[in-house]
Amino acid sequence: MVSGSSSMEEVVQVEARRLWNATTKDSHKFLPKVLPEVFTSITILQGDGGVGTVKQFNFTPGKKDFSFIKERVDELDEENFVYKYTAIEGGPLGKQLSSACFEVKLVPRKEGGCVARWTCNYETLPGVQPDEGKLKEIKEDSFGMLKKVEQYLLSNPNLYC
Repeated sequence: MVSGSSSMEEVVQVEARRLWNATTKDSHKFLPKVLPEVFTSITILQGDGGVGTVKQFNFTPGKKDFSFIKERVDELDEENFVYKYTAIEGGPLGKQLSSACFEVKLVPRKEGGCVARWTCNYETLPGVQPDEGKLKEIKEDSFGMLKKVEQYLLSNPNLYC
């Protein structure tokens, strides 16, 4: 078993509050609409969106590694735009990883927009080594999705204000 961490940080030209409202508070409606090539649906299985909520992200057939992932909301700090969650089923769990916890933080910028920070702390299954190529691919995919979300919100300036 190997413990590891992966992170990325990107400047986004959308205000932190708008990005937060779209991707955290309304992710179950927003993400499948803006990223239909990635998500077929996102369902709230338990809870009201706050701490303890369980969401299931269902991926399109193009997502060759897995068809869904269930995540539990562990922390939701609306003042500081910090969202922490844990993968509890599906995705890479049971295949490569024994656990995966995530933190997303949006930091407002004086010059406008925000910095989006994403961190994943994980443990691999016994005998499985972290796949650096896969980690790079995940980061590139995440960056691509973030840019599509950013473009959508910039093109629709009255949404999620």
